[in-house]
Amino acid sequence: MDFMIIAELILLGVGLAADAFAVSICKGLAVGKVKLRHMVTVGLWFGGFQALMPTLGYYLGSYALNLIESYDHWIAFVLLAAIGINMIREAFSSEDDGCGCESGDPFAPKKMLVLAIATSIDALAVGIALAMSQKYSIGAAAASIGIITFALSAVGLRIGSVFGDKYKKTSEIAGGIILILIGLKILLEHLGVISF
Repeated sequence: MDFMIIAELILLGVGLAADAFAVSICKGLAVGKVKLRHMVTVGLWFGGFQALMPTLGYYLGSYALNLIESYDHWIAFVLLAAIGINMIREAFSSEDDGCGCESGDPFAPKKMLVLAIATSIDALAVGIALAMSQKYSIGAAAASIGIITFALSAVGLRIGSVFGDKYKKTSEIAGGIILILIGLKILLEHLGVISF
C-alpha cells in the first residue's frame, strides 16, 4: 500500500470520526470525571460502528457496481460532498446538538447504540463511495476508520470533561471539509484531471 493511500485512509478516518468526536466531547461534559472504562466504552461503540457501516456500504455498493460503473465516480463525489456539506451545516446549526447529554447513565447500552448508529450513518454512504472508487481495500479502510474513531472518541470524552464543548464545532467543520476534498479527489482522478 503506497503512502498516498495510507494518508487518504487516515484523512477519511479523521473525517468520519468528527461526529463521534463531537458527541464524545458532549458525553465528557455530562460525565464530568472520566475514567478509563468510560473512554474504552465510548471508543468501542463509536469505533465499532464506524468500522461496521462502511463495510456494509462497501458490499452494497459492490453489488450495484456493474449497474452504475460508468458514473460511479460521480456518485462517490456526490455522496462524500453531501455528507461533508451536511456536517459543516450542522456545525453552524443552533438546533439541539443531539449529543445525548440528557440525565441518567450516559453510557447505558440503549443510549450508546442510538448514538453509535446516528454518528455512523454517514460511514454507510462512504462505504458505497469506496466501492465505487475501487481504489481501497475495505478491510484496510474499515480498520483505519474504526481505530481512528476509537482513539478520537476516547480523547474527545477526555477533552469534554476538561475543556467543555470548545472544539465541537471545529471538529465537525474539519471533518466535513476532509470528506468533500476526498470526494473531489476521487472525481478528478476518474475524470483524468489528476493522478496520484
